[in-house]
Amino acid sequence: MTIMIALILSSVAALSGATTNIIIYQQQQQEALATQGNTGRAPVTNPACGQVVEGLVELNSDLNCIGDGLIIGADGTTIRLNGHTIRGTGPDSSKVGISVGNEVGVRIEGKGTIEQFQAGILASGAKGTSISSVTLKENQIAVFSNGMEDLQAMQNKMTQNSIGLASHSSSGLELTKNVITGNQLAGITLVATDDSIISNNDVKESQNGIYVDSGSNGNKIESNDVLENELDLNNANGLAINVNSNSFSDNKCETSNPSGLCTTT
Repeated sequence: MTIMIALILSSVAALSGATTNIIIYQQQQQEALATQGNTGRAPVTNPACGQVVEGLVELNSDLNCIGDGLIIGADGTTIRLNGHTIRGTGPDSSKVGISVGNEVGVRIEGKGTIEQFQAGILASGAKGTSISSVTLKENQIAVFSNGMEDLQAMQNKMTQNSIGLASHSSSGLELTKNVITGNQLAGITLVATDDSIISNNDVKESQNGIYVDSGSNGNKIESNDVLENELDLNNANGLAINVNSNSFSDNKCETSNPSGLCTTT
């Protein structure tokens, strides 16, 4: 698990500078728009790679990006992929498919695909971001929650990434009805993440299905199908669940550390 946590932390470090620049740029954009008295705008239908967007954004074609994809610039922004793909240059890049900074109430809606980025979706310092019906594949991390509150991820597909969903220093996540398969290191991993619900997900074919570290507390992992992983459920490499007050219930799985967390398949 050292490798996995190192990947998360190195990704935080790699993205932190870019995220700071993004937030500054967003603030500049928002101030300029406020000065212009910008209200009642029609939906954006042809955003460009690297564009700061706000309001309702509806893709009408694929985006093939050599840098970042889209950067959220205001509270309440909705991105609808409309069946299209935001594509980067590969998971070893330092780029992000959709970046959410300090904004509140952002929605990212499929169907559609985000692929070939260091992070498919990065939510850093945000609150109430919702991600639904999106396919995220061939990224280093499909969805990265960093220092945010109340992320909702529902009915997404995360496949062929290094990690499906990674959360660091976050709280109040709700991850439900996602299909998370074939990710190299882990399907879901929580580091210093509290009071979250992971339920009714299919998590398969990774080194670790669901991993929760010793600094994550008060999380509920329930009613998931966690199968065909090298280790299906992992609470801090065998830490007793009463130590960090995480609960595991009604999960269909075969292997866990500590033992006894699985419901017989």
